[in-house]
Amino acid sequence: MQSDSLHTLDSVTHWFDANKALMTAGAVNLLMALVLFVVGLCLARMAGEGVQKVLAKRGVDHTVTQFFSVLLRYALIVFFIVAALERIGVETSSLIAVIGAAGLAVGLALQGSLANFAAGVMLVTFRPVRVGEYATVGAVAGTIQEINIFSTTLTTPDNKTVVVPNGKIISGEITNFTRQKTRRVDLAIGVANTASVAQVKDVITTVIQLDSRVLHDNGVTVRLMELTPTAMNFVVRAWAPNKQYWDVYFDLLEQIKTALDDNQIPMPYPHMHLHLAQNAAREEQALTHLS
Repeated sequence: MQSDSLHTLDSVTHWFDANKALMTAGAVNLLMALVLFVVGLCLARMAGEGVQKVLAKRGVDHTVTQFFSVLLRYALIVFFIVAALERIGVETSSLIAVIGAAGLAVGLALQGSLANFAAGVMLVTFRPVRVGEYATVGAVAGTIQEINIFSTTLTTPDNKTVVVPNGKIISGEITNFTRQKTRRVDLAIGVANTASVAQVKDVITTVIQLDSRVLHDNGVTVRLMELTPTAMNFVVRAWAPNKQYWDVYFDLLEQIKTALDDNQIPMPYPHMHLHLAQNAAREEQALTHLS
């Protein structure tokens, strides 16, 4: 029994002696792979933070800087994981093929999400809208609160929070009401067709000239646009700073109405003229008398 134990011990010792170099090389490779992985994590984190700081100093939008820093970080992590596995002898070409096949399957299963992801990349790259701007995206109008990779969050004027998938934003029209510094105020003013065209134009023009917020250098338009049986419709166009658009819009509308009333220029009202035939009335009266 003791001889068997000694024989087994000798066999193990002989095996260790014979494979000492192989085990040493394996341990070194494992240690190097672990070091490579840890160093890779640190470098990926530092690279992501560095890119974020550089882009922030150049005034790039926060969403763009965050997206590219995260993308670079995870790309470096994947690279160092593959390098560490190759260090310990794993056949990485097969692993990459498996990852590619799995990615293809996941991509087919998540076509909608990937479309939103691609749209998010386009939004943060080309920036047709920015956080804080008022815009119409898809079928929703509101102030942009947050632009994420898969969706965009807006707050509507009546304080509703709406989350719109990025795919719907890119595939539709985007109307940005904030990007330009100036905006044209369009009004439609209707008066009775008995009024004087020259007087109406003079009254409206005077109101616009007295408003200091109107950008007179950009031009003012007061023209007769349409004639109807009861009304004359004028188109009024004036430019104002974007931030004061609605104040100018409502104030001009109220002031024009007051000025028209002060000058006794009536508003159009639907009316009907009735013409009574006297002969028909007399015939009806005669028939009534005979009966």
